[in-house]
Amino acid sequence: MALVQMQPRPADANAVHRTVDDAMEAGPQVCDDMTVEVALAVMAGARMGRLLVCDEDGLCTGLVTQAQLTAVRDSAAYTDRVRLRDLLGDRGPVASPATTMAEAEHAMRYRRLDSLPVVDEQGSALGVLALAR
Repeated sequence: MALVQMQPRPADANAVHRTVDDAMEAGPQVCDDMTVEVALAVMAGARMGRLLVCDEDGLCTGLVTQAQLTAVRDSAAYTDRVRLRDLLGDRGPVASPATTMAEAEHAMRYRRLDSLPVVDEQGSALGVLALAR
Protein backbone atom coordinates (compact mmCIF):
# COMPACT_ATOMS: atom_id res chain seq x y z
CA MET A 1 0.00 0.00 0.00
CA ALA A 2 1.39 3.42 -1.02
CA LEU A 3 0.87 6.53 1.05
CA VAL A 4 -0.51 9.55 -0.76
CA GLN A 5 0.03 13.02 0.65
CA MET A 6 -3.07 15.15 0.19
CA GLN A 7 -2.88 18.91 -0.32
CA PRO A 8 -5.72 21.00 1.13
CA ARG A 9 -7.74 22.77 -1.52
CA PRO A 10 -7.84 26.55 -1.32
CA ALA A 11 -11.22 27.98 -0.39
CA ASP A 12 -11.31 29.73 -3.76
CA ALA A 13 -9.99 27.46 -6.51
CA ASN A 14 -9.54 30.51 -8.76
CA ALA A 15 -7.13 32.09 -6.26
CA VAL A 16 -4.41 29.71 -7.43
CA HIS A 17 -4.78 30.96 -10.99
CA ARG A 18 -4.95 34.72 -10.26
CA THR A 19 -2.52 36.69 -12.34
CA VAL A 20 -0.86 40.06 -11.95
CA ASP A 21 -3.34 41.40 -14.51
CA ASP A 22 -6.15 40.72 -12.00
CA ALA A 23 -4.47 42.70 -9.21
CA MET A 24 -2.44 45.52 -10.75
CA GLU A 25 -3.42 49.16 -10.36
CA ALA A 26 -3.33 51.71 -13.11
CA GLY A 27 -1.36 54.78 -12.18
CA PRO A 28 0.20 57.87 -13.63
CA GLN A 29 3.00 57.39 -16.12
CA VAL A 30 5.56 60.13 -16.57
CA CYS A 31 8.47 60.70 -18.90
CA ASP A 32 11.99 60.19 -17.58
CA ASP A 33 12.96 63.76 -18.50
CA MET A 34 10.62 65.13 -15.81
CA THR A 35 12.27 66.92 -12.89
CA VAL A 36 11.98 65.70 -9.32
CA GLU A 37 9.88 68.73 -8.29
CA VAL A 38 7.39 68.23 -11.12
CA ALA A 39 7.19 64.49 -10.37
CA LEU A 40 6.40 65.23 -6.72
CA ALA A 41 3.69 67.66 -7.84
CA VAL A 42 2.20 65.02 -10.16
CA MET A 43 2.18 62.51 -7.28
CA ALA A 44 0.45 65.00 -5.01
CA GLY A 45 -2.14 65.82 -7.65
CA ALA A 46 -2.81 62.15 -8.39
CA ARG A 47 -2.73 61.26 -4.69
CA MET A 48 -0.35 58.41 -5.45
CA GLY A 49 2.82 57.39 -3.69
CA ARG A 50 4.55 56.13 -6.83
CA LEU A 51 4.96 56.89 -10.52
CA LEU A 52 5.78 54.68 -13.47
CA VAL A 53 8.63 56.21 -15.44
CA CYS A 54 8.82 55.76 -19.21
CA ASP A 55 11.37 56.81 -21.82
CA GLU A 56 10.66 58.84 -24.95
CA ASP A 57 9.55 55.64 -26.74
CA GLY A 58 6.97 54.84 -24.06
CA LEU A 59 8.95 51.94 -22.61
CA CYS A 60 8.93 51.50 -18.86
CA THR A 61 12.30 52.40 -17.35
CA GLY A 62 11.35 52.05 -13.70
CA LEU A 63 9.28 53.15 -10.80
CA VAL A 64 9.89 55.99 -8.35
CA THR A 65 8.29 56.51 -4.97
CA GLN A 66 7.50 59.65 -3.06
CA ALA A 67 9.99 58.62 -0.37
CA GLN A 68 12.78 58.28 -2.96
CA LEU A 69 12.05 61.62 -4.55
CA THR A 70 11.73 63.40 -1.22
CA ALA A 71 15.10 61.99 -0.11
CA VAL A 72 16.73 63.23 -3.33
CA ARG A 73 15.13 66.67 -3.03
CA ASP A 74 16.22 67.01 0.59
CA SER A 75 19.83 65.97 -0.11
CA ALA A 76 22.69 68.48 -0.22
CA ALA A 77 23.53 67.50 -3.82
CA TYR A 78 20.04 68.32 -5.15
CA THR A 79 19.51 70.90 -7.88
CA ASP A 80 16.33 71.76 -9.75
CA ARG A 81 17.85 70.17 -12.87
CA VAL A 82 17.79 66.61 -11.53
CA ARG A 83 15.62 64.50 -13.82
CA LEU A 84 14.00 61.15 -13.11
CA ARG A 85 16.35 59.44 -15.58
CA ASP A 86 19.25 60.60 -13.40
CA LEU A 87 17.82 58.64 -10.47
CA LEU A 88 17.05 55.37 -12.20
CA GLY A 89 19.87 52.87 -12.36
CA ASP A 90 19.55 49.61 -14.18
CA ARG A 91 16.03 48.72 -15.12
CA GLY A 92 14.69 46.89 -12.11
CA PRO A 93 12.49 43.83 -12.03
CA VAL A 94 9.15 43.95 -13.80
CA ALA A 95 6.18 41.61 -14.04
CA SER A 96 4.15 40.43 -16.98
CA PRO A 97 0.36 40.59 -16.73
CA ALA A 98 0.36 36.78 -17.14
CA THR A 99 2.63 36.20 -14.12
CA THR A 100 0.78 34.41 -11.36
CA MET A 101 0.21 36.32 -8.14
CA ALA A 102 2.08 33.65 -6.19
CA GLU A 103 5.17 34.09 -8.39
CA ALA A 104 5.01 37.88 -8.20
CA GLU A 105 4.51 37.94 -4.43
CA HIS A 106 7.42 35.55 -3.92
CA ALA A 107 9.71 37.65 -6.13
CA MET A 108 8.69 40.89 -4.40
CA ARG A 109 9.22 39.49 -0.92
CA TYR A 110 12.57 37.94 -1.91
CA ARG A 111 13.78 41.29 -3.30
CA ARG A 112 12.09 43.29 -0.53
CA LEU A 113 9.99 45.32 -2.94
CA ASP A 114 6.63 46.82 -2.06
CA SER A 115 5.68 47.55 -5.66
CA LEU A 116 6.55 46.27 -9.12
CA PRO A 117 5.92 47.72 -12.59
CA VAL A 118 3.77 45.60 -14.89
CA VAL A 119 4.76 45.73 -18.55
CA ASP A 120 3.55 44.17 -21.79
CA GLU A 121 5.65 42.12 -24.23
CA GLN A 122 7.13 45.28 -25.78
CA GLY A 123 8.07 46.79 -22.41
CA SER A 124 5.30 49.40 -22.27
CA ALA A 125 4.01 50.15 -18.77
CA LEU A 126 0.55 48.80 -17.97
CA GLY A 127 0.30 49.41 -14.24
CA VAL A 128 1.76 48.65 -10.83
CA LEU A 129 1.46 45.65 -8.57
CA ALA A 130 1.66 46.64 -4.89
CA LEU A 131 1.86 44.38 -1.87
CA ALA A 132 -0.90 44.90 0.66
CA ARG A 133 0.39 46.17 4.01
